[in-house]
Amino acid sequence: MLPQILDAFRALAPMRGLMRNLPARGDRAAAIGLPGSSSAVLVAALSEELPQRAFLVVAPTPTESERWYGDLEVFLAGAVRLYPQREALGEEEPHFEIAGERVETIEALNRGEARVLVTTLPATAEVTRMAAAVAAARLTVTKGETLQLKEIIEALETMGYERRPSVLDVTQFAVRGGIVDVYGFGMAAPARIEWWGSEVISIRGFDLDSQRSEGEVDSVTVLPVAPPPSPPVGTDDDDTRRSLLDLMPPDSILVTAPDTDESDVRRVWDEADHHLRIARRRGEDVPGRDAVFLAPQDWSSRWNAFARLDIRATCEESDRSTTAFGLFPPTEVGRDMKRLRRVIGAGPTLLLCDNEGQLERLEELLSDPSRPGELPSPNLMLALGSLSGGFVLPDLTVLTDHEIFRRARRIRRPRRYRQATTASGAGSLTPGDYVVHLEHGIGIYRGIKVIEVGDGATIEVAIVEYQGGDRLNVPLYGLDQIEPYRVSSDDETRTSPKIDRLGGSRWRRQRAKTEAAIRQLATELLELYAKRSIAKGFAFPPDTRWQRELESSFLYEDTPDQRRATEETKRDMERPQPADRLVVGDVGYGKTEVAVRAAFKAVQAGKQVAVLVPTTILAEQHGRTFEDRLAEYPVRVEVLSRFRTAAEQKAVLEGLKKGTVDIVIGTHRLLSKDVLFQDLGALIVDEEHRFGVR
Repeated sequence: MLPQILDAFRALAPMRGLMRNLPARGDRAAAIGLPGSSSAVLVAALSEELPQRAFLVVAPTPTESERWYGDLEVFLAGAVRLYPQREALGEEEPHFEIAGERVETIEALNRGEARVLVTTLPATAEVTRMAAAVAAARLTVTKGETLQLKEIIEALETMGYERRPSVLDVTQFAVRGGIVDVYGFGMAAPARIEWWGSEVISIRGFDLDSQRSEGEVDSVTVLPVAPPPSPPVGTDDDDTRRSLLDLMPPDSILVTAPDTDESDVRRVWDEADHHLRIARRRGEDVPGRDAVFLAPQDWSSRWNAFARLDIRATCEESDRSTTAFGLFPPTEVGRDMKRLRRVIGAGPTLLLCDNEGQLERLEELLSDPSRPGELPSPNLMLALGSLSGGFVLPDLTVLTDHEIFRRARRIRRPRRYRQATTASGAGSLTPGDYVVHLEHGIGIYRGIKVIEVGDGATIEVAIVEYQGGDRLNVPLYGLDQIEPYRVSSDDETRTSPKIDRLGGSRWRRQRAKTEAAIRQLATELLELYAKRSIAKGFAFPPDTRWQRELESSFLYEDTPDQRRATEETKRDMERPQPADRLVVGDVGYGKTEVAVRAAFKAVQAGKQVAVLVPTTILAEQHGRTFEDRLAEYPVRVEVLSRFRTAAEQKAVLEGLKKGTVDIVIGTHRLLSKDVLFQDLGALIVDEEHRFGVR
């Protein structure tokens, strides 16, 4: 479906006219009449028509650059790169996600793999030595090649990598015997490289949490984290500083997004001077601003040397050549399915959905209940794709699901780099810490040491000291056997545990006792779940059209976890056994929305719902949330707390008893004997742990 958009765009007369009159180097042209994401479609179409030329899209803010990047990725997946602006003044960017993406974009640019590059205006004025570092210091290791281990270690240190006992995060490497673990920029995952003599015999991925090896790969490329401390011999430090404009091919086309203001470069230059003067007054050793940014006049001469295409909302007097596309934004639907059907009936319509779940919901909402799965009109097409805004072409209307349901589009990109979820093993320990070895018990961690293992070979080991001064050498590949010693919450006063004897029986007895207790607990849990499995409950009916409308109208795009939690909770409710599910997530992760959807499903089956919360404030907040989300449906939501008068509480209690109150939200007041329900079908407990285990 998405190539169809590009084809329709290329067929436009203004597009053909722009292709005939593209600006030359040093010239400018403008394009107007491009609502929604149609400006990104224009750039994608130009890139397809001119595959030998590079495009630099310049947005006014980081948020806008992310939006452009997301839209372009829909059409040019793999050929678009983002060059984020720095978050700090200085030679090195402290944020690894940003620093890594900048380095990887420079690498793609050097190799000619970036057809379209997206950035911000301030980022075009930044200078960096990383381009020279990437060109000179990229490290590629291939299985079977002859390579000295010592040279690799020296290269990684020169490239700015930190040597650690074990690799737990990006920009780190570790060495043990003939094995090097490394996780760096340009790598999809950490790698474990193994030598036999001077030959690389194996390259495998490994898990940061368990440190265990995974599948083999043929080669790995590592990009530098930081430029070398001193420039190459025969070059001046300034000779290696380049801006993004210096790195782009000379025949590139600059595309400026709406609201991009060239005066921002002067503002950034002046602000840099101000911040650097403050840093110097604090005694910090900081470079001059010319080591961080191009001077405005230098930036301007580079900027104006490129061919430029300005995307504008309206035509300006300064524009030498303007192409008017004359496209329109789509008709506002505003969650009105009848209005949406009228839009579809007017001509070919493509609905783009952010995910499979949303696509299925829209398909069900638009189809005839008597003919499920059959779309209502041959004009309608549904496809996966996440654009920021729709637009109307002469022969095609493009709509996004978040516009249909007035949902904010959340730009969500996965993290580029992983880090260990638990700081396990010696990487998080300091000498003197108490540790527990799985086989030998509680000891004291004494640090990392290199020992000889015969024939001149060495290996790094973690040393654990036991009672009587006995010491255990644990090879770093066996660090998953060691955990930091922790005390239970009811035993925090006991700060110094009793040290075990190496080879003694106390630890074995304690382990056996613990294993028996775990088996007993497992038996009790099995009995409990067996009773639950044969207990009779109420099987809620499948989702209704209202249920799908409610979920589609959520203000934000569902996260994958939120979607999964919703589906699993509803699946539990549809079984004939009593449902019992725990939903865990940090603040702001959307747990309340999952609760709203479950409550609404219960109410549609004629059941009442009680939502138990630990505080009065939370009861009021949830009350407003439930009322807002269910305002368009015949659902009565009430709050029972001390904020309500005696008369109001009496009315709520009467409504619960008669069944006129569908959802009640309250504190422990809900557990009082005078709270009687006509037909309670679901209990939702928020912050369960704050009510106590009992």
